[in-house]
This record gives sequence, C-alpha cells and structure tokens, in this order.
Amino acid sequence: MAIAVRSSRGGGSGGVGAGFRSLFSYRIFISALFSLLFIVTVSVLLTSRPPPTHHHSRLPSGANAYMHRTFLALNSDPLKTRLDLIYKQANDHITLVKTYAAYARKLKLENSKQLKMFDDLAKNFSDLTLKPSLFETDGNLDEDVLRQFEKEVKDRVKFARLMVAESKENYDNQLKIQKLKDTIFSVSESLGKAKKNGALASSIAAKSIPKSLHCLAMRLVEERISHPEKYKEESPKAEFEDPSLYHYAVFSDNVIAVSVVVRSVLKNAEEPWKHVFHVVTDRMNVAAMKVWFRMRPVEGGAHLEVKAVEDYSFLNSSYAPVLRQIESAKKQRFNFEKTTENVTRDGSNMKLKNPESTSMLNHLRFYLPEMYPKLHKILLLDDDVVVQKDLTGLWKIDLAGKVNGAVETCFGSFHRFSQYLNFTHPLIKERFNPKACAWAYGMNIFDLDAWRREKCTETYEEWQNLNEDRTLWKLDALPPGLITFYSLTKSLDKSWHVLGLGYNPSISMDEINNAAVIHYNGNMKPWLDIAMNQYKNLWTKYVDNDMEFVQMCNFGV
Repeated sequence: MAIAVRSSRGGGSGGVGAGFRSLFSYRIFISALFSLLFIVTVSVLLTSRPPPTHHHSRLPSGANAYMHRTFLALNSDPLKTRLDLIYKQANDHITLVKTYAAYARKLKLENSKQLKMFDDLAKNFSDLTLKPSLFETDGNLDEDVLRQFEKEVKDRVKFARLMVAESKENYDNQLKIQKLKDTIFSVSESLGKAKKNGALASSIAAKSIPKSLHCLAMRLVEERISHPEKYKEESPKAEFEDPSLYHYAVFSDNVIAVSVVVRSVLKNAEEPWKHVFHVVTDRMNVAAMKVWFRMRPVEGGAHLEVKAVEDYSFLNSSYAPVLRQIESAKKQRFNFEKTTENVTRDGSNMKLKNPESTSMLNHLRFYLPEMYPKLHKILLLDDDVVVQKDLTGLWKIDLAGKVNGAVETCFGSFHRFSQYLNFTHPLIKERFNPKACAWAYGMNIFDLDAWRREKCTETYEEWQNLNEDRTLWKLDALPPGLITFYSLTKSLDKSWHVLGLGYNPSISMDEINNAAVIHYNGNMKPWLDIAMNQYKNLWTKYVDNDMEFVQMCNFGV
C-alpha cells in the first residue's frame, strides 16, 4: 500500500517537469523566430533604396515622418550631401554678385571695370554649376572629381568675397550720392516752381491797388465833388520856372507815396522854401492828388504843382513814339494776353511784361527839357524813395559836361549792358559795349542844358522807333535810358542812393543810415502788406497820419 502511494507521487512530479520543459522550449523558439524576422526586416530596409520623391507626393507626418527621415539619413550618401552644399554656396554667391552688378547699373557705372568683373564672375559661377554630371556611370559620385569641383567653387567664392569687400563701401557711398542727387534735383525743381509762383503772387500783390490806397483816392475825389469851391484852379507861380531854385520831378499815380517823398525831402532840407516840386500824374488821379496837397500844403514855404500827362499837349502819339506804341493794339496784346502764359515760364522777366513798364508816366523822364524849358537842372525822384539828408549838394556836383548824374549798380558780371540789351542784334552789337556798367533810376540829377546840347530826346525817340518790334530790348524805361545816356552819365558816390529795400533783406543798416536817398525798388513796396518789416518804419515815419482820410482808410502804418 505504501509502495503504491510513493509510485503515484513520483509519477506526478515527473509529468509536471516535462510540461515546463516543453513550454520553455516553445517560448525560446517563438522568440528566436521573431528575432530572425526583425533582423530580416531591418536588413531589407537598409539594403533597399527609397523610391524617388515627387513635388506632388505627400510627405509623411508625425511619427511616420520621423521614421522616414531616420531611414533616409541612414541610407543617404555623404558625398551627395556635400555636393548639394557646394551647389547651394555657389548659387548664393551668384545672387550676391548679380545684386552688386545691378547696383552698379543703377548707379550708371556701365563702363566701369568693377561692373565687368562682376558680370564675368557671375557668368563663371553659372558655367561652373552647369558642368556635366559628376556621377560615374554606375550613378555613384567620384570623390576626386567632387574634391576638384569643390576647390574651384571655393576659389570663385573667395574671389567674389574679396570683390564685394572692396566694392561695398564704394557702392554704398555711390548709392547715397545718387539718392542725394535725386533729392537735390527734386527739391530744386520744387524750389523753381515755388519761386515762379511766389514771383507771380508778389507781382500781383505789388501791381494791384491796395484797398486802403483806393479808399484814400475815393475819399479825396469825394471831397473835391462835395466842396468844389475850395479846390478852384490856381494860376501858376513864378517859382515853378525859377532856375535859381531846387527843382524836383516826381511822376506817379500814388498819392500817399508822393506825399512821403515830398515830406521826406522837406523834413531834411536846410532851406525848404527854396525847393519846388513838379508832380505829374494821370487823368484818373489828378483830382485826388490836387485835393491832398490843398488839404495838406507842403511845409516850410516850399512850392508844389500838380499836373496831368494830358496837360502837356505836345505829348501825343504823333510826337512821342512810345505813346504811339502804347496805343498800338499789337502792343496791348503782347503785354496783357501773353502775361499769364509767359509769367510762370519766366518769373524773372515779369517786370518787362507788366503794363506799368509801358505807362507814359514811366517815360516822361525822357521829355524833361520839353516839359520844363526854362530850367537848367532838375532832380528826378521815383515815388518809392525816402530822402534822409539835404539833397542840395547834388546841384553843386560838376557833371563835367555829362547829362545824367546817377549811382552805378554793376558789380562783377551783374547789371551790365548785356543784361538789358539784345547784343545778338547788329545795331546793339555795333554801338555798345556789353560790359558797360549800368546805373539806376530813382534819384537822378539831370543837366537840362547839356541834354538839349546832346539832343538826348531825339536819340531816345530814334531808338524807340527802331525798337518797334521789341527786338532791341524788352519793354521798360531803363534800357532806353542806358542807350540815350550812353557815355553821358556821371557816376555818383553810392552813399547818395542806396537801392534794394524792396527785395533785398540783407542790406547793412549802417549803409542805409548813411544814405541820402533809400530806394524801395522791387515788389515789396513799403505801402504794401508784403513790405519787409526791417525797412518799413523808415518810410512810415514820413506818412502824414494826422490827415483824416489816412485814418479813415486804415492804412495800418
């Protein structure tokens, strides 16, 4: 019984052991099988080439992408990667070289040596990248050929970098210079347009009648109409023809300006009772001018007469060529219809196209001996001057047989005859020196006896007839004056007459204070709002502010 039991226990243990051994052997087999499959799979993946990629194929993403890049990296050819880097470096430097070549063309350096070198270098790079395939017949790269190719590329890259380093600063500066030139050109064009527009606006402002001046003229005429008994014509005084007195001629249609000229002369005169003023205006303003000087008589016992141009009967179109030209319809069209067209094209020449240039008041100065036949000397003053000193010394100057005493205005090449006369015309070229010095109107002492002796009025009329077609000079009073008194003008000291207060803001105050006469020639007249403030008070202090109409018309001086 006992033996049977042991046998059964021993037989059970042996069966269990055999079962475990069988299970262990099976697991080892399965593991070996999977390991073998894995090795085979990896081997296949490593030895097989990936299929070529296409631009339209979708790239794997996520974990699949990572595995894909891993397998590609494991399977890539290091020589091909190296070749790709060489190509990339070459293409980058081709772009750089072409960029500098483009800059050179932009800077207009087509003929420069550098531009040619950049073009040649870019071509060499391009030829290098288009070399025949570096692959051997079996599709693999030849390392020796690749090394040679890499050396050629590096040599060209080195040369390109040297050229860029040498040219960079120069090209940058040239580009800046070109941009600066473009900016200067643009600003210059804008400035030119602004100057022309400013000159046009200034001319319009200068030649228009200010509201206050129009108001004053209307008030004076109204006074004449309201009280005709106060303003009856007076008989001429003997002093008007007395050659022993100091005679002044003032031709103007501006009442307030004439009053300032007269007041400034008398305020600074040592013997005002010896001064005689001959004021000539146009028919429209003669009544206002007479009323003013009747309401505000000249001071210090001086004498003044007011006349209209029409009071001088000899001044008609059959006698005076300039009057005939002014009345010409052709001349009128030239002055007015062409002004708008030409003024913006040539702003500097606007004065010559202004109707005032052909006003008879502006040309009366050429008929002084005929207007005042009993006088020996006369001082011509413009209406835009202010007298600061006694002027009787002008009558004492020996003109040495010359007709005109004036201050010369030339300096360097400026204000020479060539700027006022047309020296391409044979008549002008034969008779005059283009470098002769010009002089100024505004304050001129005339020896009327010498004038009559030299027949200056006849000379003026002769040249005025020759200039019927305006080919000798443009319309103005100065060019015919330069011709009429050529070699007959005595140069005066510049302290007698300082010009430019109507356009030049840089005149020295010492020069102004030392001047006997200051002249507001230019567009910025002292009675206008556009007058320069630093000079305006020199004029306004002679304005008769006590005159009731000046206050009523709000001159703002």
